[in-house]
Amino acid sequence: MPLFSIPTASILPAFRLRPVAAVAVATVTLVVMTSVQLSAQETPKAKAPEVELDTTAGKIIIELNAEKAPKTVANFLDYVKSGHFNGTIFHRVIPDFMIQGGGLDDKMKEKKTKPPIINEAGNGLLNKKYSVAMARTNDPNSATSQFFINTKDNVFLNRSGQNAGYAVFGRVVKGLGIVDTISGTKTTSRESGDSPGMRMRDVPVKPITIKSAKVIK
Repeated sequence: MPLFSIPTASILPAFRLRPVAAVAVATVTLVVMTSVQLSAQETPKAKAPEVELDTTAGKIIIELNAEKAPKTVANFLDYVKSGHFNGTIFHRVIPDFMIQGGGLDDKMKEKKTKPPIINEAGNGLLNKKYSVAMARTNDPNSATSQFFINTKDNVFLNRSGQNAGYAVFGRVVKGLGIVDTISGTKTTSRESGDSPGMRMRDVPVKPITIKSAKVIK
């Protein structure tokens, strides 16, 4: 019997199986996709680490952004865990600008630091009010332990075509009022503990000391 004369009854089962097979494939695909989506939903997002600065003015809690500033956050946490910040002061306070600390003791002597780190100012985080950034010299890659808290939006500190910028790596989430209090404290000039005869400006009259710094989350 020629092929084109195959009885209709003989070819119907083959045609009927195709939609069933397609449905089965679609079902498996849907199950796989659903499983992937559920797995993604079930994977907990890593919590941002937080550091508590217990100062003589009150407690400040900083949330660190390790995703955007991994090297800077790792460096900051190393200083926290080593106890480096304990006993340091906010040695530079300029109202409506920023408060800076993390490097000098109450004798105005700079504590020994680790090697400087690379500048991560191009990470997309901006120098907004209550953000925390690394202090540095004119060398963009000179930051060590000193940091500052912006007390206003300081756009000119962000990276641009003409400016290497200052790397933001976190933000104050608790103790905003403490930051404001420190920002408004009376300042004077004091002699450097490392360079006799050289005076440092914008130093609080009454020392504001970081009594302790610790990771709380």
